[in-house]
Amino acid sequence: MSFLDRLKNWFRSEIPADIPNYEASAVTAEPQNEVSNQITSLAEVPVSTTETPLTPFWLENEDALRDEGVIFGLSDSKSEEKTGAIRNYFSHKTADLEKSVEYLSEKIGELNLFIGQKETRINELKDKAQTLENREVVNHYLPRTIVGLLLSLAMCVGNYYLIDESIQPNFPQNHFFIALGVLLAGMFNLFNPKSLFHEKDAPVSWRNALEEIGMPLAASVFVFVQALEHQSTVRALALLLFSFFLFLFAGKLLLSNLTVTKNDMSLWLGNRKLKSDKISKAGEWDVELNRLTNEIDDLRIQKWKIVDELKAPEAELKRLNEKRDMMIKLFESEFNLARSYREKLTSKQIKKILE
Repeated sequence: MSFLDRLKNWFRSEIPADIPNYEASAVTAEPQNEVSNQITSLAEVPVSTTETPLTPFWLENEDALRDEGVIFGLSDSKSEEKTGAIRNYFSHKTADLEKSVEYLSEKIGELNLFIGQKETRINELKDKAQTLENREVVNHYLPRTIVGLLLSLAMCVGNYYLIDESIQPNFPQNHFFIALGVLLAGMFNLFNPKSLFHEKDAPVSWRNALEEIGMPLAASVFVFVQALEHQSTVRALALLLFSFFLFLFAGKLLLSNLTVTKNDMSLWLGNRKLKSDKISKAGEWDVELNRLTNEIDDLRIQKWKIVDELKAPEAELKRLNEKRDMMIKLFESEFNLARSYREKLTSKQIKKILE
């Protein structure tokens, strides 16, 4: 066997007589069996009208591709010309598959987004339901405070009539209004929000004492003077002490009972609302939870249908990409091997090999 024959066998480049010159760009029609199993049943997937270019013979036959690598390696051509042609050919073949994969992946992403939003809402409802379930009614003393408020009002009304009876002989015509004025003047200390009797650690000045005791004492002395003319001294003194302490404490007792009654009323209304919410809102949230759960199940069914549809184009796309990479590596290996031997051969030997 001659050297040229051995070299041809080394490169695996024995060219059949009926194979045309591979440097030319003549191409023949490719039998469309490469992608015959491509997914066509996806009704929702947009169908592209990309035309696949005619398949060169050297892409159909592995030996012919090796020969192309040898021919390009022994010539002055660059391997990028052929590898670019291979990539361009496969890019046309995978265009529709890539669009199908992209479209189906976007649909899966949208469904995942919807599922995530509904799961977030479910978690929110569960947290609200748990928080509502853990809330308990707050103790209040509304009946007691209402009774205390009524009693303090009765004390003030009784004090008014006591003052009115005491000053009526001296003021027969306008004694109603005068008695009301004296009552309000005696209760003037109720406008001070803090009482000296309840502030143990606060320093007491003469101004604070005068503000706290001055008006009640003046009103009591006024009633005492009016009653002294028509009643005994003992009764007048008893009226003085009684009216003074009523003025001093009744006003603040009335206001404090009003505040406590307001607070207890708020607690009572809050407890009623809590009981109502545990019945009504808990039921509404359960209905919404069931609805969201069913919607998530439907979305997951749609998602897995699309996932099943996505498997076929992904597998076909992967197969074509692997075939493309294999053909490029095969061509480059033969090209590099031939290029490494080109310097060792004469032009005549190269020409003989290429014949």
